[in-house]
Amino acid sequence: MIDITVTGLSKEFEVGKKILDGLTFQVDQGERVGLLGRNGAGKTTLFKILTGELDADEGEARTAPGKGVGLISQIPVYPPEYTVEDVLATAFDHLRAMEREMAQLAEQMEEATPAQLKRYDELSAAFESGGGYHTDIELNKVCNGLDIPPAMRAQLFDQLSGGEKTRVNLARLILRDTEILLLDEPTNHLDLHATEWLEDYLSRYKGTVLAISHDRWFLDRVVTRCVEIQNGKAEFYSGNYSFYVEEKERRFQEKLRQYEKEQAKVEQLQEAAERLRLWAFLGNDKLFKQAFSMEKRIERIQTTDRPTKERKLTMGFGEREFRGDEVLEAKDLGMAFDGRTLFSGVNLEVAGGERIALLGDNGTGKSTFVKILLGELAPTEGKLRFGPTVRVGYLPQLVTFDHPERNLVDTLLYDLNCTPQEARDRLAAFNFRGEDVFKVVASLSGGERSRLKLCELMSQQINLLILDEPTNHLDVDSRDWIEGAVSQYEGNLLFVSHDRYFINEFAGRIWMLEDGKISDFKGTYQEYLDYQDRQKAFAKGAPPPVKEEPKKEKPKRPGGTKELEKQVAAAERAVAKAEERQFELTQRAEEVASNYLELQKVCDEQKALEEEIAHLYTVWETLAAELEEARG
Repeated sequence: MIDITVTGLSKEFEVGKKILDGLTFQVDQGERVGLLGRNGAGKTTLFKILTGELDADEGEARTAPGKGVGLISQIPVYPPEYTVEDVLATAFDHLRAMEREMAQLAEQMEEATPAQLKRYDELSAAFESGGGYHTDIELNKVCNGLDIPPAMRAQLFDQLSGGEKTRVNLARLILRDTEILLLDEPTNHLDLHATEWLEDYLSRYKGTVLAISHDRWFLDRVVTRCVEIQNGKAEFYSGNYSFYVEEKERRFQEKLRQYEKEQAKVEQLQEAAERLRLWAFLGNDKLFKQAFSMEKRIERIQTTDRPTKERKLTMGFGEREFRGDEVLEAKDLGMAFDGRTLFSGVNLEVAGGERIALLGDNGTGKSTFVKILLGELAPTEGKLRFGPTVRVGYLPQLVTFDHPERNLVDTLLYDLNCTPQEARDRLAAFNFRGEDVFKVVASLSGGERSRLKLCELMSQQINLLILDEPTNHLDVDSRDWIEGAVSQYEGNLLFVSHDRYFINEFAGRIWMLEDGKISDFKGTYQEYLDYQDRQKAFAKGAPPPVKEEPKKEKPKRPGGTKELEKQVAAAERAVAKAEERQFELTQRAEEVASNYLELQKVCDEQKALEEEIAHLYTVWETLAAELEEARG
């Protein structure tokens, strides 16, 4: 059964600029699909059309009739006197209505008609199956998982922050047990604990999920299929986010090979056409027609546009040379506000070259700790000492500039005291080109401001880089870009983040701030998670993990490397042959474009051939890896 249907959907907000242009896809019952695309690609617009908040210009987007739909990003308006508890209780409105009707029928039980008795039995069964007798248990379970404590439940809903309202609304939708969940950045306002709880809940959820998220770890754990909106249309990937990344790169390389093959053929034909024209001028008029025919053939061949990628970073950090082993030392460090102790007794040492993730739930004091490191706050106890050659660079979560009215060039001229040409060169290295350099800073998106701040930081001599939620609210492309910049930095790194993909990529040491202490784990994030699992197992009295037996070597393939070389060569020939057929089908599709039935046959064959090519590449990669291992 299909739960979400999107057919030929088009929407434009500016004349001639369609944000959605014939978008078509479907989501089957029980599927978990990730909706990908750059900021501004039309993902949230699609959600608004699905929920009726916006109308489509063309086509339609609808959910299965009779099924409850919950949208996380859309926070309903409640009466001003509603507390958080009142908002959460609205999830059980249908159960309370059953309860009231059952109470009315119970009062008439002595003189009840058969129809009333039947209705009471039906209501009683529906009330029990709907969890009517266990609402308090479910409510407490969800509130604990999403960090909604009793004090918050007693607050007025209108007095909460935007992030807190989002969290409460998520809890309400989970308690309602809707059959279709539309998740628009569900982890943006959740800490690690709450995000992991949500992932566990979705793994057991029996309904359908369509999720917009830039949290790549979340996408890997939750979704089983990805739909990317690109140029207003849908691209399909039959796997989680990691599969999407690999498959997108494979498709890019395949398209690049196709383009290069076409260009080589075009160049060859152009040279031949020029020779024919030259010979025609010598008195052979027939050759003019042949040259003209060849030029028409060139036009038909040029069907593939050159595939492009976003430009990568072309500028490195201007790092300050670090002398000595000691970067910083915290001794009996503590911080308290208004009688509340955030942390105390913190003793830490950082040596040169370390990359540290500072983790912890919201409100535990991570940002306060960073402010102490930056000298913006003084600790209430203990001491913090930096090495004599340490120079700090800081990228805050919300990047601001002292003069947002300046354009990008002027900002660098004033902040870095450089020449106009140096400013243009540095901006170009950070993908600010052409007229973009004259944009006013105030008009930049969050990702663009982070990029501009990095541009300034990388022009300075620093050896300790502190990042506060560097990937928050950025789309996947912007996150990849910032990661590319950070990966080039070789100095010390200390960062606060809830982005587990980023943490796993860069952290070699974990500081976990909880219960007023900072526990220090030297290892990657995945190693830290494995350590936590072992600790939980020991706490439950489980036996220590069984040591895995060493893997047995694979038996060598008969025939040795020579046989493998033959098979690799055969696999390469099979791929080349299939790609040639793919090129022929592309030409054939143009020739029969006006014949719907013939075109459909060609399209079906193209689809089957794409699957065959994917299989052939898998075979070739496996054989090539075995050959490399055999030679090795």
